[in-house]
Amino acid sequence: MRFSLACVTIGCVLQWMGVIATGESSAQEIVPATDPQSLPSIEPIDSGQVDASLARGIAFLIEDQNPNGSWGSATKTKGLNIFAPVPGAHHAFRAGTTSLCLSALLETAPEDDTAAQASIDRAEDWLFEHISHLRRATGDAIYNVWGHCYAIQALVRLHQRHDGDAEKQERIVKLLNEQFERLQRYESVDGGWGYYDFRYQANQPTSDSISFVNGAILVALAEANEIGVKPPDRMVDRAIAALQRQQKPDFSYLYGEYLKDRPAREINRPGGSLGRSQCCNVALRMWNQPEVTDDVLSKWLTRLYLRNGWLDIGRKRPIPHESWMQVAGYFYYFGHYYGAFALEQLPAKQQKRFAPYLAKLMLDRQEKNGSWWDYPLYDYHRPYGTAFALMTLHRCR
Repeated sequence: MRFSLACVTIGCVLQWMGVIATGESSAQEIVPATDPQSLPSIEPIDSGQVDASLARGIAFLIEDQNPNGSWGSATKTKGLNIFAPVPGAHHAFRAGTTSLCLSALLETAPEDDTAAQASIDRAEDWLFEHISHLRRATGDAIYNVWGHCYAIQALVRLHQRHDGDAEKQERIVKLLNEQFERLQRYESVDGGWGYYDFRYQANQPTSDSISFVNGAILVALAEANEIGVKPPDRMVDRAIAALQRQQKPDFSYLYGEYLKDRPAREINRPGGSLGRSQCCNVALRMWNQPEVTDDVLSKWLTRLYLRNGWLDIGRKRPIPHESWMQVAGYFYYFGHYYGAFALEQLPAKQQKRFAPYLAKLMLDRQEKNGSWWDYPLYDYHRPYGTAFALMTLHRCR
């Protein structure tokens, strides 16, 4: 789902050309010598506001669900469409979107909401039927890694939903191990994962890994590990190493390892990394890497609010990476979702400090129809954006 502008006129990304082939923009980020930790005063967030917002988002997902239980489609094209070889790319987009929506309903929908529970049942049936068939679309388009990533998170939540049902949990564990096998198959030769291979398109992808793909998948694998379904050690260790190679001293992260000789490029600076650092930091924290301390998480949550403009100014722009700091719109709710995971890693006092700010960002951006969206991606953006926002807001309660 993450895209660059090297070949924006034909809707594809050539990673080996860098993130934007037209050169650096003139935007400059002023980074103070000391990172400010003072957050501005805001109006208290009323729990009723949060509950009402969640209810509207849940209602949107129920209404937007496809009859077969999935979310999203290849419709709503525009003049510039993301490189998406058919049908495989859309299988991946739909699998990732559906998994996110299912996770969001599992986390936020009341148990006595019969419409929501019926929606969950339909989505569960769809996932069980289709996720085993997910593969890469072509040798160069490996969007399926997003489907495997978010399917793992949905399956973890389904495993918890079916506590006491040994037969159903056994099936879920089998599907989880199957997703691990797929991730092993499609991991980059030097560890971790990317979503394109514009090099050799070999049986095993030959492209460098992408930092936030590594981060997102490591979070999913850590969740599976927490319920006792252990992913392969070698795969996890290689992904951690690949992510750490892209980590800068200030805990901003390269967009991808292919940019290792351009660490000061705008997209690799703190402003460009704002949506990635939350994900990458929390992934390393969940895998017990000692460098990601409470202080690191707190500083980046502070930045997420104080410097939110770097992300927000790219929100809803139709061309990936056209904004300042080469930020793409689809990093907005992705970044806040993992910011909410970072919130959960902090002590209760710190959680109480940051939660209202994260909640305010979500409440202020909800659409009239109850959805959230940040980048026009065929007809996937409203459901996946809503899912990210619901799970973010839920963690701010």
